[in-house]
This record gives sequence, structure tokens and C-alpha cells, in this order.
Amino acid sequence: MTQTPDTGSTVRSASGRAEWVPDVLGDDYQRTTIPLGTDPDGEGQIEATLVRFRPANSRPASAGPVLYIHGRSDYFFQRHVAEYFAERGYAFYALDLRKCGRSTRPGQTPHYVTNFAYYDRELDEAMRIIRGESAGAPVLLVAHSTGALTVSLWMNRKNRSSAGHGVSGMILNSPFFDLPGPAYLRSIVLTAFIEGAGWLRSHSEIPRTSGDDAYGASIHSSLRGEWDYDLDWKPLGGYPVQFGWLRAVRRAHKAVQRGLDVGVPTLILRSKLSSRAKQFGDEIDVVDAVLDVTQIQRWAGCLGDRTTVVPITGARHDVLLSAAKPRAKAFAEIGNWLDWLHTYLDEADT
Repeated sequence: MTQTPDTGSTVRSASGRAEWVPDVLGDDYQRTTIPLGTDPDGEGQIEATLVRFRPANSRPASAGPVLYIHGRSDYFFQRHVAEYFAERGYAFYALDLRKCGRSTRPGQTPHYVTNFAYYDRELDEAMRIIRGESAGAPVLLVAHSTGALTVSLWMNRKNRSSAGHGVSGMILNSPFFDLPGPAYLRSIVLTAFIEGAGWLRSHSEIPRTSGDDAYGASIHSSLRGEWDYDLDWKPLGGYPVQFGWLRAVRRAHKAVQRGLDVGVPTLILRSKLSSRAKQFGDEIDVVDAVLDVTQIQRWAGCLGDRTTVVPITGARHDVLLSAAKPRAKAFAEIGNWLDWLHTYLDEADT
């Protein structure tokens, strides 16, 4: 059953602590709103939404907290991801960024941002809330696609600051580290054009091609897939892309490719293969139909700390929305890496 968007706001208590109210995902989920003030991109008052998973009669989290960050044209709906981490003893949280999913407000352009550093505000506040509820325990970050790009840049900035980051490690699911497609799309000439158009025509939409909904159709339960989510918050073909957003993405890509220092170990999951197929067919269910996995592999070493890359045969772009067999393989790899991470962190403390 498709969820109905709930645009109600949540206020802070007098003590400044988050006030949690029921979320659209059901009785075990709550949300709180993070007010962000006036949009630097000129679209009025903005806010982000933090969701937490608190199943009835759950045991206290023994492994620490997890924060999940979605990709573009996406929001948090993946109950099975929350359940997996909860079973391993984590307190699970997810963040719908400004103008995304639960955080979208009338008159705003979904997912539109002209500088990825703007996301620092909601990431910082989400971390404050989570660590406040977790006795200051370090947070494990899990992020998909553009969300993985976002948190990598944020971690680089936090790691270089005196305040630190309070993060134990990162799991990046098909990170968006470069622009897929023919080489001319990444040429100096086109990059310069995007820079200029992003400045002069930032809200103008880039023309779209037919067949952009093939990946979405492969995962949504109303068509070929097994996953139910709100098509108002995650359209089959995604939201239109504006020049201002693409300019911000290319600047973010350049920052990654110059080299970051995220300061923590990272696990990167990706599909074994990519395909730019735009038509329905069996192929689109077993490849990354959005990004080029060779680019993910190429730029993975730019994060500046210990990085493990695991290709998953038969995985989709969102590896954790793959068919049962590759999905199980991905979770097994996550489990193995988490076991290693805990040992690694324990040894580092001794």
C-alpha cells in the first residue's frame, strides 16, 4: 500500500530535545523535524526529517547508532535495512534531507540544492540528536548514491575540523562519484557549459530522454519489483534535474577526485556490472542501470582512509534493493565488515 505524504511539522521540547511523533512507516517508526530556517537557494523555509526505528519490546542498542542517508529522487522507506541493523544491536535512524521525501514542502523543487555543503546543517543536527540519545556513542553512516557523495564530502570537512566527526565508519551503497555516460559528458568544454548554465539558469531543467523510468519500474511493486514506496516521494523516472543541481554535483565530483580524508574505514558495495539499458528486460534487474561501476571502483581510493570495495554479482543500483540472492550476499558482506570494524576499533583503543 502506497504511503500518503504527511507534511506536518514537529516542534522541539523546551529542553531542546527532539519530540518524536508516529511516522508513515508504521507503529515501530517515529519522526522528528529539524528546522533549517530560510533556504539559501531561495525557496522559503526548509526543514529536514529524522526517522528512527524503535520496535516494541526492543532491547537496548549494544552496537551503537546507525544513520542512513538516501540518494537523489529517494527517501527512507527500506524497513528491511532498519530491521537488519536492529537485529545486530544498532539503534537505527534515517534522514530525509531538505526538500526530499518527508521534508518536501509545497512550492519547493524536490532535491534541489546548489551546494552540497548546505547539507552540513541537517547532518550536524541529526548527529547531535542521535548522539544525545546514544550517550555520545560514535555513529555508523550508511548512505546510497548521491547520499554517499554527500556524506563523503561532509566527513572530509568534519575530519579536517577541530570538532571531529563522531563517526565510527561508513558503508556506501553505489556511491555517485562521477557522471556516467560517454566521455564527452565529462569533457572540459561541457563542464564549463554546466558551470555557466548552473550560474545563469540554475533552475532550468535539463531535457530528459525516454525510458528513464525503467530502473524505477524494475523495483516498484506496482510493476516489476517487490518494493512498495510512495511514488510522490520517489517517482519511477526520478525528478527532473536542474542545471544548478548538476553544477553542484560536478563540483562535488571534482572534490572527491582531488582526494578526500574521511578519517574512518569505509565499505563500498557496488554491482558487478553496469548497463545503460532503457527498456524493460531481465538485464536491468541484475546490473547497475544508473551509474558506471568502473567509475565507482576508480574513485573509491580517493576517500583517504582504509577502503574495502565489494562487487555484488546480480545487484541493482541500490544494492540493498536487489533480488533476494544478491541482497543476501550484500548483507552478509556488511556483517563480515562490521565484525572486522568492531575488532579494528577495539584494537585502536588499546
